[in-house]
Amino acid sequence: MEITEIKVYPVKDSGRLKAYATMVFDDCFIIRDLKVIEGDKGLFVSMPSRRRKDGFRDIVHPLNSGTRTEIEDRIIAEYEVTASEAMTAEEALEGADSSYDRE
Repeated sequence: MEITEIKVYPVKDSGRLKAYATMVFDDCFIIRDLKVIEGDKGLFVSMPSRRRKDGFRDIVHPLNSGTRTEIEDRIIAEYEVTASEAMTAEEALEGADSSYDRE
């Protein structure tokens, strides 16, 4: 299976949760509600899960570490691009706002 699309939706001011992500495989299978989280050792991806009496249980998850690594690497790379673009757009808006203050 090939990852054919990744969309990342950054979250503002939400503590350790940095973004939600959606991933498409082979243009025919979608996984929603992956989470990009800031952990003690850096960013990681949390799989969609459901609360149960005994804690949380992943609904969808990779069966081997190689697949998990590929998914994490791709989602985190897309998050970094998206976050960088959002920051650049925010800085541009702040610059535009300050130019109005001068007039």
